[in-house]
Parts: sequence; C-alpha cells; structure tokens
Amino acid sequence: MKIGLQIPSFTWPGGTAVIAGKLADIAHTADDAGFASIWVMDHYFQLLMLGQPEEPMLEAYSALTYLAAHTKKAQLGTLVTGVIYRQPAFLIKQVTNLDVLSGGRAYFGVGAAWFDREAVGLGFPFPPLKERFEWLEETLQIAHHMWGTPNTAAVQPYNGKHFQLPEPICSPGPLSQPHPPIMLGGMGETKTLRLVAQYGDACNLFAGAGLDVLKHKLDVLRQHCEALQRPFAEIERTALATVHLAKDQMQAADVLRTCRELADIGIQHVIFNMPNVHDIAPLQQFGEEIIPVVAEW
Repeated sequence: MKIGLQIPSFTWPGGTAVIAGKLADIAHTADDAGFASIWVMDHYFQLLMLGQPEEPMLEAYSALTYLAAHTKKAQLGTLVTGVIYRQPAFLIKQVTNLDVLSGGRAYFGVGAAWFDREAVGLGFPFPPLKERFEWLEETLQIAHHMWGTPNTAAVQPYNGKHFQLPEPICSPGPLSQPHPPIMLGGMGETKTLRLVAQYGDACNLFAGAGLDVLKHKLDVLRQHCEALQRPFAEIERTALATVHLAKDQMQAADVLRTCRELADIGIQHVIFNMPNVHDIAPLQQFGEEIIPVVAEW
C-alpha cells in the first residue's frame, strides 16, 4: 500500500507571508518521509467543510509546479480538477508541463466539477450535470488523443460535440509512459466509474463513506471493467481520508488500523489530509511509524 498527502488548506499561522516557505517545508518533509504522492485541490474558494470561501487558496497547477521544484520522488496531482475551469487542450498542456518539469511525476486528476458557488462567483461556466459529464468524457478523449501523438505534424484533429481541436499538438510530450496516469474522482456508479474503466488509470473514492460502500463501488468498477474487457487490475484504487495525528487526537495505531481495513477491501493508495500538517511533526511520524509498515501490505 502507498500513502499520499493532500494539502487542501493554506490557512496557517503567520498568514499569506508564510505560505510559500511552509509549503516548501511540507513538501520536503513529505518527500523525505516516503509519501508516494502529494495533491492539492483544484478550487479557487475554500470549501465550507474546511473553512470559509475567502480563506487562502492557491491555484492548483502553479502550486504543483512549485511543489515539483521542492520534491524529488513524490508524484504530484490535483484531487481533482473540475473540467469547467480550463479549456481541455490548455489543461492537458498544464498536466504535460508538470510532468516534464517534475521529471515524469504528474498525475492527471479530473472530475465533472460540482462547486456551483465558486463557478458563479468567479464567472466560470457551470452547465447542467449531464453536459458537465459530456465535457468530462471529451476531455478524457482529448487527453488520450494529444498524448497519443504529441510531436507529429500529422496529428489528427479532434471533433467532439463540445470541443473541436483542428491541430491538437502537444510538444513536448509527457515523460511518463505511456502518459501521466489519469485519475477520476467521484463515486457515481453509472457515469464516473464507467469513465474510470474506459479511460482512466486510477479511481479516487471517499473513505468517509464507509467500508461497505467502498467495497460496493469497487465491485461496480469491476463490473464496468468486465463489460469493457478492461483488466480490473490495471486500475489503481485510491481513497481520500482525513487524519489528525496529535497527542489528544489520533495515534499511529489508529491510522494503521484504517489502512489495514482499506487494504483488505482492495484499496492500494490512501491519500490523507491533515488539519495540522503545518506542524510538520505528523509528516515525520508517518515516515517513521506508518509508511514503512503499510509498504509491506
């Protein structure tokens, strides 16, 4: 099992002036501790379950490029990008650039988007859910299209219902082969998990939904893979969870128990966010007491 780190908040003691230095400290420590991946949200307002909309929120891909410069091993990605925020070809270029500049460590995390207040507040398009899923599928098709023939003058145009790309050149192409792994976030059984099976390399599920729900979602994903004749084993199964390692909160044994339960139902990569990540000590504790243990599972 692998362990990842999500950084969903930049509201740290010291305010805006300390964000860059603290983020670098977190990245260095997590990389040295053996975290397999580091993730940021792709939002512009803070989520209400984590704080207030006006709290600091860094733009995802510039933050990831900064993280790339402060890490050597961890893979990097968004958890996850909403398709409404960027035109697909620009988004694929951003992911490709991250992959090139990080030495082949990018994930492409993507989803249909859901945060309507943020979209309305900043003027992003926010079409009905059905159309957003059409955008998502076309974005996935464009990713495979652009990464399939990145440097050739004979690249074929892409013509979809919503997006038309007469000359979808992607140069330089990604270092990851055959391309940065595509992760879809979400647990919808009819659309999201079908798109994972058809286009994705990884799924991301919400651990807070409970083990029985997660097991059922993985069964549904397996069924989609069978219907598409896609080997289920090709899909990396990840889950997002929250942990608060502190003297009066959770202990390493609690985290290990959670990881064991998730591993037993087929989760291979657990991504934790930590409300006290800026204290640095929880990252060091993960490296000493948790990551080496779960690596054997």
